[in-house]
Amino acid sequence: MRFTSDQRLDDGVLERRFTLGEIPGILWTPGSASAPAPLILLGHPGGLHRMYPRLVARARHSAAAGFAAATIELPWSGDRPRSAAAEEARADLRRALEAGAPVDDGIVDRLVLPLVDKAVPEWRAALDALLSLPGIGGPVGYAGGVISIGVRLAVVEPRISAAVLFAGSFVPRALFEEARQVTIPLQVLLQWDDEGNDRQMALDLFDAFGSTEKTLHANMGGHTGVPQFEGDEGNRFFARHLT
Repeated sequence: MRFTSDQRLDDGVLERRFTLGEIPGILWTPGSASAPAPLILLGHPGGLHRMYPRLVARARHSAAAGFAAATIELPWSGDRPRSAAAEEARADLRRALEAGAPVDDGIVDRLVLPLVDKAVPEWRAALDALLSLPGIGGPVGYAGGVISIGVRLAVVEPRISAAVLFAGSFVPRALFEEARQVTIPLQVLLQWDDEGNDRQMALDLFDAFGSTEKTLHANMGGHTGVPQFEGDEGNRFFARHLT
């Protein structure tokens, strides 16, 4: 991990940009802490520059509760090299949605499964590097989307102790089997009127999770209309499980 810049935000949060090989990322740490801060990994749908306003708002909210937060760019997003296969699958998905046609499972598999296969090892490598830094400690939480990435991480990464997952993306059927292996505490956010999300699929996925502690927060509104109070709810959830 190589830090490329740092700045102190007006609330005292330290923001540091880094690269991990070819992967760019951002780390936010609280302004003052007497002990290593528990870490929350911030998931997102790709495009750090585009997503930055939402990510920094989430990170600052987490830092106010004493958590460090970090994110990395997804494969084939932002300034990272593109995948022709992923672009083709995304175009096929867009055409199906615009036509109002059912989205074929094959399109979802072609788009999401290779992303999960590549992104999860990158998140785990980032976690190795982040936990080696002074001032960062475990346990670790995961918050955000792509929800399929969160599912896989919850299964394979024992350092993640709890997760707040954002339902809002298509999920391959194979990931439902993995969801049954998830045992960590979960809080799942669902925007009831999300125009890009299959609501029934999100409900079925929630039902599939094997966790004995899982809570579904369903709110009215579209994809970007998550109520502000859900940030406080997420902090309280992580405070119970990461501190």
